[in-house]
Amino acid sequence: MKNSLHSSWLASLMAGIALAASTTALAASDRAFVPMGTADAVGIIDLERQEVISTVTDTINTHGSALTPDGRHLIVGSLSPQDAGREIVRPEGVTEDEHAAHHGDGATTSPEEASTGLLYVVDTATSRIVRTLEVPGAVHHVLVTRDGRHAVSTHPTGGGISMVSLDSGQVIASLATGPNPNYLVQHEEGGSILVSNAGNGTISEVDPQHWFVRRNMRVGGNPEHMVLSKDGKSLYVNDHAGGRVLAVDLTTGSVAEDYEIGTAPHGIDLSPDGQTLYATSQGDNRLVRISLEEGTRHAAELAPAPYHLAVSPTDGRVLVTSRAEPHLWIIAPDTLEVLQTVELGGIGHQISLGASPSR
Repeated sequence: MKNSLHSSWLASLMAGIALAASTTALAASDRAFVPMGTADAVGIIDLERQEVISTVTDTINTHGSALTPDGRHLIVGSLSPQDAGREIVRPEGVTEDEHAAHHGDGATTSPEEASTGLLYVVDTATSRIVRTLEVPGAVHHVLVTRDGRHAVSTHPTGGGISMVSLDSGQVIASLATGPNPNYLVQHEEGGSILVSNAGNGTISEVDPQHWFVRRNMRVGGNPEHMVLSKDGKSLYVNDHAGGRVLAVDLTTGSVAEDYEIGTAPHGIDLSPDGQTLYATSQGDNRLVRISLEEGTRHAAELAPAPYHLAVSPTDGRVLVTSRAEPHLWIIAPDTLEVLQTVELGGIGHQISLGASPSR
């Protein structure tokens, strides 16, 4: 009997250790992908170890990034225009036939176009570029549609956005939205895509199936980065010119509330429960936290020039890059205390968060 009890206790203990180990392994798999602009690379940060564990090389001035829903691929956009019809270098390990199939016959770019843009498709398991796709203009920010089939890019010099098939590699649609389109978000279940047009103070609502602008919402100022509320009814938008975040009621298309942030606000995101809004003020060297339920505001100094921002869906930690220095801060969500400063190889831009995919 004693041996039986001992065996049962030992089995329970070992099961508990195994569960703890698996939980630790899961936490260790959480990663941040950070394009580093003119450093021509993308840094990959392990959020458990709080350090750069890998780097994607051979990119050109990457700014926008987005993960596919399964986490297997990262789509990264280049903000530098390229010569139209330029030869795309075949990635190592990709055959000539595969390369030709991914890029088609070049018919998507007309000879009259002065420049084109690039999207890099990165295998997140190997940190290697597996495809390079041409799109109609330099890319600012990137979104992967909810079904994982398409990448959508904003083209600030072209006044619109484009959609490329991640299967064929071909541009399947382009659409004018407004001057200086900046950021993109999409509703759940493949709903509307929202585009901020910084040049004329509007938000365009785009039908992703039929590819047309359903409506333009006038919000004023210079709308840039955005995040959707958890219920999809409100859109929070950074107004760069006004130093505030605008809360847009998507039912009426009007601004329902605004929150003071500070000079040159940039990054914005919500806590995992959707009740707390975080935003950066580059000009005031501040990270701002706003309770949406209570309306209270708390700010902490964060210097120099806090820039792009993302909130970990796992534990709510806030990740912020610096516009002036090549590093990223990992910050406690409640106290806004800097927990770790991670050195990067360049200035960090649009942060994508995800776990290591199972293979």
